Order: sequence, then C-alpha cells, then structure tokens
Amino acid sequence: QVQLVESGGGLVQAGGSLRLSCVASGSAFTVNAMAWYRQAPGNERELVASTTPAGNTNYADSVKGRFTISIDNAQRTAYLEMNSLKPDDTALYYCNADLNVLSSGYGWRRSTNWGQGTQVTVSS
Repeated sequence: QVQLVESGGGLVQAGGSLRLSCVASGSAFTVNAMAWYRQAPGNERELVASTTPAGNTNYADSVKGRFTISIDNAQRTAYLEMNSLKPDDTALYYCNADLNVLSSGYGWRRSTNWGQGTQVTVSS
C-alpha cells in the first residue's frame, strides 16, 4: 500500500503564495496521474489541477495562471505552487494519486490514493 501526506498549508494574506507538497511512501509504484482537490466549508470537493508523467496538465478555470502542479519522481513528491492567492482559495487541499502499486504475492494493482489534507486559509 501507499500513503500520501500533504504539507505546506497555512495562513497567508491575499496576494501571497504557498507551495503544497504531497509525499508518497510505502510500496513501490508508478504514477498514472496526480491531482490536487480542495473542499471549502459548505461546498463539494472540486478538482483544482491534474497532471501526468508525460506532462499533460489541466487546471480549474478559477486557478489558471495562478497555480502550477508538478511531480518530482525521484523524491516521490507532488507539488502545488499557488500564487496571487485569494480569499476564495481558502479550503482543505487534498492530493490524489492514480497509481500502479506493486503488492507482494499479487503483482501490480491499480489503486486510487488520497492524502489527509492540508488547510489553506487566505485572509482579505
């Protein structure tokens, strides 16, 4: 199994920047796709950004030009660089991974994994 742990959230003023990290540990794996989601109080969880090892990226319209998603394969870490933050960006941010996981005795298995989330709060 693979565990994902997010970090880098915090309190920032409008116009500021934060970089979120998502570190994977556990079984050997390869990545099919990586994504960041967020959920604000009273709202459903929404897709913020996604990417693949080939470099294909997608962003929500609300964050285009401000957020950048990336993957460091060697460090088994995904990032979300957030610039020009707005109060509407306030939410709990989750990393999500579509993986192929190597399980002893079973071989490779397709698996979807979620982190615990990291809080981002943007003040006006």
